[in-house]
Amino acid sequence: MKASSISQAVRTLVDARQPVFIWGGPGIGKSAVVAQLASEMKVPLRDVRALLLDPVDLRGLPFLGNDGRSKWATPDFLPQDGSGILFLDELNAAPAMVQASCYQLVLDRKLGDYALPEKWAIIAAGNRDSDRAVTTRMPSPLRNRFVHLEFEVDLQEWSEWAIRNAIRAEVIAFLRFRGELLSVFDRDANAFPSPRSWEFVSRILESQPRSSVEHELFAGAVGTGAATEFSAFLRMFRELPNIDAILLNPLSEPVPENAAAQYAVASALARVASDFNFDRVCLYLGRMPTEFRVLCVRDASLRVPAVRHTAAYTKWAIENHHVLA
Repeated sequence: MKASSISQAVRTLVDARQPVFIWGGPGIGKSAVVAQLASEMKVPLRDVRALLLDPVDLRGLPFLGNDGRSKWATPDFLPQDGSGILFLDELNAAPAMVQASCYQLVLDRKLGDYALPEKWAIIAAGNRDSDRAVTTRMPSPLRNRFVHLEFEVDLQEWSEWAIRNAIRAEVIAFLRFRGELLSVFDRDANAFPSPRSWEFVSRILESQPRSSVEHELFAGAVGTGAATEFSAFLRMFRELPNIDAILLNPLSEPVPENAAAQYAVASALARVASDFNFDRVCLYLGRMPTEFRVLCVRDASLRVPAVRHTAAYTKWAIENHHVLA
């Protein structure tokens, strides 16, 4: 399931107070989906990293009560009231005894004398056993307490997220051109392409590294193969027609001939588009193949919704209604 489908499914299960486990490869955004859902629902998110817990951490420490009997001090990371999402991240990376401690919490919403408030939902997430990440196979009784969902990354949804979160245009344009490199898990490599590691690349670009170390930094984030392709794309991106010149002379500035450069120009124009210059953007786009016109206009309207209210957008939408879904 892609991110939007996962979000809808998880929201349904949250409303039903049904525990859910999200499975997926490393770095594809499982935790981000849960955080975004909590934000959309406007409820607090209590993120508990099960990997860092000992069994006693869930039950709490014993103490002597006023009646002379031992009691348990509930840990402060377990909610006491209100509503929200209790997120057990990396649950299947936790030791077996910690997972066993979750049995009662997940199914009965209790831990000894502690009871999870009625309006709190339980979500867990973890890497798949086949990814050979740090995992401890979940006992069958604990697995049977969850609804299980498989999360797969989707290029279009990731691109929309990247635009909203100011990921560099170079990264978005490259992955639009080489979509298969968005997520390529390599269990034997220190660095490999994933949505998370491409975000690292975007941050590296923001820091304006020296050219002598730039490629090595990319390789340290996404691996040598992907870094080599991205570096070559980046050199081409930096030699594109000047975007300011395009906006000044949209009918005379040259249009690149190869597809990689066209992806780059379309992404760069989407990044600078506004309701003030969108008429000039559309004039230049009219000279590009249809797929790049659609890509640019969709990205621009996602980043700056105000462009949808311009005369240029209305004219473009009428002329291209056959390609708008």
